[in-house]
Amino acid sequence: MHLSQRDGALDLLKWLALLSMLLDHLRYVGISADWLYVPGRLAFPWFCLAMAANLARDGTRKTEWRYLGWLLLFSLLSEIPYRLYIPEPDTLNVMPTLALGLLVARGWQDQALVSRLLAVGALLVAALFPERLMFGLFGVLLPLATLLVFRKPWYFSLLPGLLCLAANQWRVLYESAQFGNMVAILGMATCLFAPMLGMFLLRHGRHLQPPPMHRWAYALYPAHFLLLLAVRKLFT
Repeated sequence: MHLSQRDGALDLLKWLALLSMLLDHLRYVGISADWLYVPGRLAFPWFCLAMAANLARDGTRKTEWRYLGWLLLFSLLSEIPYRLYIPEPDTLNVMPTLALGLLVARGWQDQALVSRLLAVGALLVAALFPERLMFGLFGVLLPLATLLVFRKPWYFSLLPGLLCLAANQWRVLYESAQFGNMVAILGMATCLFAPMLGMFLLRHGRHLQPPPMHRWAYALYPAHFLLLLAVRKLFT
């Protein structure tokens, strides 16, 4: 979402979320690097936190509808690269989840009838088709959970952390952690503390000035799938 005044910490959070996503997807390039699953757990909650930061800052401004349009457009543009790169995906790419999450968070924030109806519709879609959405119903609720604690004391961030863990197949992680799997243990810890870490960065890193991230950054999502696909074909 366009900001009239750049927030360096928010830009840095977005860059780090993209880097985390890239590291996570390197697991499918043909190398044995299961440990990349751990930093990869930061990406989705940090994207949700960036969304919450924009909503909390913009208040009643209507730029979120433009934001929704970009999410829907790149949901379509990203699906083919996503399916070409990810082996046998059983969900859509992540952008539909973020789009539904935006509608839910905005419906809570805005009392207008259209916003409330769209939020209810988004919740119904997520509840009826969780298996088709990356991170499922809990992932759709995560932007709202993050927004609700955005201005609260730091320990409230554990609440969206629990939701993040639930969105990341916590049962599989828990069962693996019981057998001492360090990737699962660290993955669970990352899910729990990712919102808190992101909130700390937003509150204490405003003096930082990374390159600003504008709307062109949406194209990085499908582009990184195509780049990693080219790397995989080059080395296999």
